[in-house]
Amino acid sequence: MDATKITVNSNGSLKVEGEFEIVDAQGNAYGLGGRTLVSICRCGMSKNKPFCDGSHKGHFDHASIAFDLPPKKV
Repeated sequence: MDATKITVNSNGSLKVEGEFEIVDAQGNAYGLGGRTLVSICRCGMSKNKPFCDGSHKGHFDHASIAFDLPPKKV
């Protein structure tokens, strides 16, 4: 199985690629129709949540720049 890759798009969605399953709060799987790439909404404007429908265009501002998290608390 290939590793799942999540890309944080600037001013947009989270792109999820690879082998993955997406479930709702009750643990029920979304039917992904064999897709190995989907985009997840980050702006909250999609009419197809949790999936992105492009509603964010021109209304969502976030430059995605990677950084290191602080050490995990033990």
